Amino acid sequence: MLKKTVGILFLVIGAAVALHTIIEPLYHISTESQPYSPAWDVLNPLMALAVAFGIVYAALCKRAVDADAEPAVTRAYLAANTLFYGFLFVGILFFWSWANYRSPGFTAVGADAASVVWGIVDALLPLLCGAMGVALIRTRAP
Repeated sequence: MLKKTVGILFLVIGAAVALHTIIEPLYHISTESQPYSPAWDVLNPLMALAVAFGIVYAALCKRAVDADAEPAVTRAYLAANTLFYGFLFVGILFFWSWANYRSPGFTAVGADAASVVWGIVDALLPLLCGAMGVALIRTRAP
């Protein structure tokens, strides 16, 4: 039951991030003083939660697949590794960007580069959350 609840949470967070990424330019005009809409202040902690849970559940999936004695590359092997390394990749970019957002000047990266990194995170996280959510709901994941 917990897996299905967490799976639904992944799907909701992924859908919220994807939807907001698409509709934000329709209602928020970026300025130098406020490049992002205030809705991200609500979504960012949810995204951090999704990244943390995603890494944990993906590591459990990867460990279960790696424990299998079969050395062949299977669909389960590819899915587990894609989710695990995908969540690690997005997690690194997300927490780096979030630290830069919370403390401007955290890095020497300009605003344009930071926006590109946020775009990558906002595009990949919903895909990873959707895949993990569906896997947890179908209880294929440990």
